[in-house]
Amino acid sequence: MIEDPPLMTIRRNFPRPTANQLAAFQDIPVGFVVDAMNGRGALDYRIKPISPDQASFSGVAVTCDNGPADNLAAFCAIDIALPGDVIMAAADNFEATAVSGDLMLGMANNKGCAAFVTDGLVRDIEGIIEVGMPCFAKGVTPNSPVRNGPGTVGQSIVLGGVQVNSGDVIIGDINGVAVIPFPKIQEVLRLLVDIKSAEADMDAKVKAGLSRPPFIETFLNSDQIKEMD
Repeated sequence: MIEDPPLMTIRRNFPRPTANQLAAFQDIPVGFVVDAMNGRGALDYRIKPISPDQASFSGVAVTCDNGPADNLAAFCAIDIALPGDVIMAAADNFEATAVSGDLMLGMANNKGCAAFVTDGLVRDIEGIIEVGMPCFAKGVTPNSPVRNGPGTVGQSIVLGGVQVNSGDVIIGDINGVAVIPFPKIQEVLRLLVDIKSAEADMDAKVKAGLSRPPFIETFLNSDQIKEMD
């Protein structure tokens, strides 16, 4: 027989990126970060900013697993968060109640959190916008959750189809949210140097009139094409 779990399991201490590493992700488009991870790492496309004007952020993940119709773990995650942290609130994709509203977001903002991200829903759009902190969710509902547990904080979760661990770097913009696993932070930063350069070069060429990228030019001139009348 399985025993009931504790109402909350909290891991407070986990590896964190350095201040220099975090600073290097400031103002980097999510698409560039995804390109540095072989085209993957972004959360479910339905997880979008509540306000497009409050979408850009980067910070350190503090994870919490709330389960459906509950947000006790999210409150506990906010309590242990440091300035610049991102609350990553898994809700098992539950869509009947909200995970958070403007009051919780206000408390997170008071702690100095950089953003709140959930695979569930939120409520109180006007209040969330007034708080001014980026909030990403799958949608909005007025229905409210309970605070019963059980839940976890600081442990590995799956949110938006991506595994997230506390200490990972989270970056978001109007296009969505990406997760940079802690062990890959330095590698991603190294790859971003070439990606930013290549993107800037191609952007300039497109604006100058380019209509056929080099790889298409090579492909169309190869023996892999069969022309038909």
